[in-house]
Amino acid sequence: MYILLDLFLTFFKIGIFTIGGGYAMIPMIKSEVITKGWISEALLVDFIAISESTPGPFAINVATFIGESQFGFLGAVAATLGVVLPSFLIILIIAKSVSYFLNNKYVKYALEGVKPVVIGLILSVAIDLIVDYGFKNSIDFAKFDLKAIFIMAVTFIVIKLKKGISPIFVIIMSAVMGIVLYGYL
Repeated sequence: MYILLDLFLTFFKIGIFTIGGGYAMIPMIKSEVITKGWISEALLVDFIAISESTPGPFAINVATFIGESQFGFLGAVAATLGVVLPSFLIILIIAKSVSYFLNNKYVKYALEGVKPVVIGLILSVAIDLIVDYGFKNSIDFAKFDLKAIFIMAVTFIVIKLKKGISPIFVIIMSAVMGIVLYGYL
């Protein structure tokens, strides 16, 4: 039963202390779940990929997968409630006094200060994922995961050349490339 409370409180803390959506939560999720030994870093990356590819909010999906991996259905419920409840409570409070919050100069200043931090957190995660899983923590060219680098490059080029391309198409295209490159080549 302790694990359920720990899952709830851990994801509640993640939900309350991260601003900027699911990607901004990744550093804190990584720190918490790997430190607690709940999952490996490789499994976290798999959960991130699956969460990005499945319907629903990213952070909720990650919390649900991690909770389920620790304590089945009840673990999934505990982690999901933990990550959702802070946002729900904050939105409830803001909705009650929306005009005060929107017109308060300190709230405006705080939001302006948070924007660059969120961008930095997301950029940090992107760089970590590219370095850790594109280059396998190595500067040795022989150890580069050339297939992953190829998929990243093609995805980047397609997104830059085809403005407004559907993310669904990009995900399917990347999955097909992964099946072909890792399964057949």
